Amino acid sequence: MGSEHANYSQAENRKAWRQAVSQAYFTLEVEPHDKERFTGSMHRWRLGSVELSRIQCDGLIYRRHNHHLLKETESSLLIAVPEDDTINFEQCDRRSICKPGGFLVERSDAPYEYWHAKRNRQWVLKVPTAHMRARLGRSERLGGLTFDGQSGIASYFVSSLHTTIRHLEAIDEVARGAAGTHLTELLCLAIMDDQRVLTSNLSSVRAAHLSRAENFIREHLKDPDLSPGMVAEGCGISLRYLQRLFHESDQSIQGYIRERRLSRCNEELSSRQSIRSISDIAYDWGFTDQAQFSKYYRARFGKTASETRREAMTATREI
Repeated sequence: MGSEHANYSQAENRKAWRQAVSQAYFTLEVEPHDKERFTGSMHRWRLGSVELSRIQCDGLIYRRHNHHLLKETESSLLIAVPEDDTINFEQCDRRSICKPGGFLVERSDAPYEYWHAKRNRQWVLKVPTAHMRARLGRSERLGGLTFDGQSGIASYFVSSLHTTIRHLEAIDEVARGAAGTHLTELLCLAIMDDQRVLTSNLSSVRAAHLSRAENFIREHLKDPDLSPGMVAEGCGISLRYLQRLFHESDQSIQGYIRERRLSRCNEELSSRQSIRSISDIAYDWGFTDQAQFSKYYRARFGKTASETRREAMTATREI
């Protein structure tokens, strides 16, 4: 998908709009405020493994229910950037309002309601949850968070998004893939810069320690010597306490590190722009034993690294 464009108008095309939105993002229920006079348009681009879309439509409500999740095998996060009207959003007992100038994070793996009253223009960035988890750790805490896109790193992310948009038609697929990766990295930095991301079932002190440990792991993920002891020492806490923190989050430290590494390897192997060998990618992300990497990769993704690379290359030839 280099780019796609579609227009939908009037009552008979409400179904077509629902199908277009579900195809672009995931299955949703759509209810326009004015069912007889609804109009909307959508334009989509692929930025490597990230997708960008431009929506302009009349007021409506999107609802994602539990039954929509039953057949989903992969999850993603949507980053909505409204331009004209306020977005209202509810997910997992969190109610949010996002005004023009900010952006909102939506999770695909939990029910929600999303609505705006008036005609609205929005940019929407769709990022695989695995990409975010590899950089941030747990993604469950992100749904419904809003960010002020006019200050700090969040402002840098929004301005970079608009810069990318201005150059989309003039850059090739490789540059678009690089832009998608750059936007993902900036988005993660903006999220990590916000203290609300510490929200969890843990106490504030424990949540802060866990977040610090996750950040330490992220920053040293490529180090083949990264170990639980190294993380504990780097965070100034005992190994036993660190193990307990991760146990309370339903993961071992070693499992968390391995999951992050596998996700980053899979991200690069799935990229149409990647030309490095599988062994080089695995080694770069901290796997010193190729046999172990192959075993863990297949167990995690249900296929070999070579199959992932082959699928990515096949998709490239079909474009």
